[in-house]
Amino acid sequence: MFPPNIKMVNKKHHLHMCLLCLIALAILSYFVHQRPSWATDYKKAVNYNEAQPWRTPLYIVVVCCGQRVQETLVMIKSAILFNYDEEYLKFVIFTEDGKGDEFREKLTDWRDIKPFTFDFEILPLKFPSGNEAEWKNLFKPCAAQRLFLPSLLTHVDSLLYVDTDILFLSPISDIWRFFKKFNETQMSALTPEHENENIGWYNRFARHPFYGRLGVNSGVMLMNLTRMREMKWEQHILSIHKEYKLRIIWGDQDIINILFYYHPDKLYIMPCEYNYRPDHCMYMSICNMSHAGVKVIHGNRGYFHSDRQPLFKSIYEAMENYQLGSNANTDFLMPLHAALSIPSVNDSSCGKISNEVLKVANTVISNRYREV
Repeated sequence: MFPPNIKMVNKKHHLHMCLLCLIALAILSYFVHQRPSWATDYKKAVNYNEAQPWRTPLYIVVVCCGQRVQETLVMIKSAILFNYDEEYLKFVIFTEDGKGDEFREKLTDWRDIKPFTFDFEILPLKFPSGNEAEWKNLFKPCAAQRLFLPSLLTHVDSLLYVDTDILFLSPISDIWRFFKKFNETQMSALTPEHENENIGWYNRFARHPFYGRLGVNSGVMLMNLTRMREMKWEQHILSIHKEYKLRIIWGDQDIINILFYYHPDKLYIMPCEYNYRPDHCMYMSICNMSHAGVKVIHGNRGYFHSDRQPLFKSIYEAMENYQLGSNANTDFLMPLHAALSIPSVNDSSCGKISNEVLKVANTVISNRYREV
């Protein structure tokens, strides 16, 4: 046997290492310059959802029971349509068994049309054990669910709760800015129930304490859940319900009024244009709006679906008929202008504020298409 040639072995080893290096460089070059589309798409998705700090979600919570699915979807559509600042919206829907699929189908379609701008979560109803039926039927079906959000959404710091019969006519970021105006004690924001003592409900009929001179309306409510948990909000709610349940008429709204009667320092009051209702215009105009007009409209007591004040029905139908993703100017704003110019709307008491309804919509939607 002849001993191996050491120099020859070293030379072959060197050539082998060089070949491996060349192969590695070729593979690296391929992934850098010709990486497959799935890798590019994944990188974009990760960057879009995780790497940009403004993607922190703005939570909008709604409770839907009974025949309110379509109304809730129209509300959500309005929030998406007016999300001019492209905030990342997270809709949390508490609903009954059997209704989740209706929401899931439509919202999944909309998420495909408006990718990376919103997400949603559908959750079951949950009331304090032992009193589920009583709480569920306190006023409107399930409306009292929002009283227990601090313990149901423990991972959430702040949110905007809205009733199903709400429509946004301005960007979510507009109302969200009130959180920054809270002082060190305030944990919620609401609008007044009335602006005029002559037609106020609480000052004339309530048999329980209420906030301020005229009470507050709970249809649009900013909630700092962290501060509510620190204050032991739900313990107060249960105590108030036990003491006053035979004296309240408007369910959860009355309970909220009683709580803030005893803790007025914990409430911030928003202007009436963030919860504009038929009561503000059906007798006389009693909401002194800012120059920007109506921001959030509330068709409470079925006004979105009746002809009693056709302004409200016209706005709802324009939003309901609009197909998300289509041209908002030609398919929403122009039909709304036409509907509000009909004599039956103009001649009604609330028809006189048609221009106030259109102010933000005109600005937001026209700016959007001017930029395009």
